[in-house]
Amino acid sequence: ADGWILWNGISTSVTTFVSPQPVEATDDAFWDQFWADTATSVQDVFALVPAAEIRAVREESPSNLATLCYKAVEKLVQGAESGCHTEKERQIVLNCCRLLTRILPYIFEDPDWRGFFWSTVPGAGRGGGDEDDENARPLAESLLLAVTDLLFCPDFTVQSHRRSTVDTAEDIHSIDSCEYIWEAGVGFAHSPQPNYIHDLNRTELLKLLLTCFSEAMYLPPSSDSSNTNPWVQFFCSTENRHALPLFTSLLNVVCAYDPVGYGIPYNHLLFSDYREPLVEEAAQVLIVTLDYDSSTSSSPTVDGTTTGTAMDDVDPPGPDNLFVNYLSRIHREEDFQFILKGVARLLSNPLVQTYLPNSAKKIQFHQELLVLFWKLCDFNKKFLFFVLKSSDVLDILVPILYFLNDARADQSRVGLMHIGVFILLLLSGERNFGVRLNKPYSVRVPMDIPVFTGTHADLLIIVFHKIITSGHQRLQPLFDCLLTIVVNVSPYLKSLSMVAANKLLHLLEAFSTTWFLFSAVQNHHLVFFLLEVFNNIIQYQFDGNSNLVYAVIRKRNVFHQLANLPTDSQSIQKGLQRKKKTPEPISRTNSQDGVSMEGSRPAAPAEPGTLKTSLVATPGIDKLTEKSQVSEDGTMRSLEPEASQLSPEGNPPAALSDGEPWSGEVSHSQRDRRRLSSASSSGQWTPTPDWVMSWKSKLPLQTIMRLLQVLVPQVEKICIDKGLTDESEILKFLQHGTLVGLLPVPHPILIRKYQANSGTAMWFRTYMWGVIYLRNVDPPIWYDTDVKLFEIQRV
Repeated sequence: ADGWILWNGISTSVTTFVSPQPVEATDDAFWDQFWADTATSVQDVFALVPAAEIRAVREESPSNLATLCYKAVEKLVQGAESGCHTEKERQIVLNCCRLLTRILPYIFEDPDWRGFFWSTVPGAGRGGGDEDDENARPLAESLLLAVTDLLFCPDFTVQSHRRSTVDTAEDIHSIDSCEYIWEAGVGFAHSPQPNYIHDLNRTELLKLLLTCFSEAMYLPPSSDSSNTNPWVQFFCSTENRHALPLFTSLLNVVCAYDPVGYGIPYNHLLFSDYREPLVEEAAQVLIVTLDYDSSTSSSPTVDGTTTGTAMDDVDPPGPDNLFVNYLSRIHREEDFQFILKGVARLLSNPLVQTYLPNSAKKIQFHQELLVLFWKLCDFNKKFLFFVLKSSDVLDILVPILYFLNDARADQSRVGLMHIGVFILLLLSGERNFGVRLNKPYSVRVPMDIPVFTGTHADLLIIVFHKIITSGHQRLQPLFDCLLTIVVNVSPYLKSLSMVAANKLLHLLEAFSTTWFLFSAVQNHHLVFFLLEVFNNIIQYQFDGNSNLVYAVIRKRNVFHQLANLPTDSQSIQKGLQRKKKTPEPISRTNSQDGVSMEGSRPAAPAEPGTLKTSLVATPGIDKLTEKSQVSEDGTMRSLEPEASQLSPEGNPPAALSDGEPWSGEVSHSQRDRRRLSSASSSGQWTPTPDWVMSWKSKLPLQTIMRLLQVLVPQVEKICIDKGLTDESEILKFLQHGTLVGLLPVPHPILIRKYQANSGTAMWFRTYMWGVIYLRNVDPPIWYDTDVKLFEIQRV
């Protein structure tokens, strides 16, 4: 019956509400119907207040919508002031919370309304007189401060520390919220008693916060990094007295969560887990508050101009965003250990194999975790070094490789592919990552890849090969990144397995066919990357890599064909003709794929009709990375970037994903490129002999040719003398062979380190909000509203 009264109440009030006649703000009896003290759920509110009616009120009776928002915020402020001691007050707070979560997206989608929450409400000063309007806060600020107070409200969202009656209840303004952090972990040792009612209430308040922050979804992507989100900016400023305990609560709740719990099979089917929705919401709020462009690190002043000269302090003040500031200042080893263990446990959760199907809970928020891990490594270099200090980094690597392999055929998960590759690119810029990869791989996560015995480096190469040869077309822009990662780790790889060695040679074979080399302006970069991998291993790790050396000898014709690549027009045309016969990007033939691991499922494409969100283009590899040279003592020094590449007209080159290749020796100015490759009348690029010559002459083949020159005759002699057809004898010979003094002088090791830039910052923003949009389906907060940051597409 109660529910019916509420339905009736709201539906009659909605009717009055939509009529153009303004309802007085003082008519409490009317407005109170909206947050009547009956138990509803957020789903009820979404069903009860349809989109069409919210839009109708917005157009027909804007003053009523404005009053509703103002009154709902006022109720939250009153709840925060009083401390929500009665059940009725808590119910009003939750209902206002749900109502605002429902309405806000419709405020944001209309540019005329977007400033509404940042204006002050006339007469909203405490005394009602005009003089109070001067110091009245904008509605948005009142709303955010009320929500943060409510998130540390004893007996509503946190455990009360007093055991007494309502009369002596804690005053919400005098409590130190740092004593009420939600979970033990970073900076807090006490683990409060779990309370599912508190978890539910926190989840609803965080949902409202996330909705407030989502104004970013209604603005088109822009590369202007000064575009800060006013909601996040205020929330993460010193105005929020709970910033530190809230940051710590969100981080600890995420990192302490253990979905498998006590390990009782099927436990999650019997008991609802109230913690999981809270953990998801916390992870989403956390990554949104950390949306900060670290490439513009000079701190802007209030009016948006940047301060700071070369004479200023060497150590600039931290960012104004307190959440980013706190994250960057975590430094205790035990805190790093807690965070890393927590993130690794959650990322590995979907890989946990149980003998009983579906007996263990599988979490769905791995994409939010990857964004969080990225932010941790990007903003806190001490954390990055901690991760790489031990083989714990492999507990992050294996799940990422699992996700990459699993998503490679699925167009709706192209964002997941990108973030996984970005994280590995960031890690691969550090020497320790390459060294850690030599650890034997013994965990047998069922993956749709050939069975092999070897190290984590083998796993990485085999998965990358699988992505390149059997992923979908839209992954092609990632090939540069994948091979850059392999180049970065190659000088440290002590012994590749035969399976991985064959995969690398199969890639070289595929990328060095004439049709592939001549069919796009940057395809030859991939060959340069692979040759650099072989050179690094031969020069720096020859001793343990007899498998790779043997594979190079077996496939020596590929290197000879590259050295003798034809450059005349007729051959170029002939090479391109072949392309028309073989439309597949890279053939999978002659890549002995062997049997896949037991228990693995093939990577599946997206179900037709799956929703996905569009992403902005990522910068080319030359913008994503900067080159560093490794000195003999292992330290790195940054190489000066080539002179700023401007085209003759003085404009920067178009932002194609056309990474300037290799180590800078092949780059041409735009003018050269125009001369070397002609554009046909249809605007299509066509290769010319000059263009082929320009990079063919720079192919780094000397080391490999020298190796073949020395070893091939010796191997052939063994085969003839002993009548051998047996690989193992040849491998034994190669293992004991040496090329000391026979190879050219080793080249310096070049590492391409990820560098922060506004292009990737924008990519992360669109990706993160796209994930949040698609993951919030119950209730569907933003569904069918006019978002501008990305497009919603169906596969």
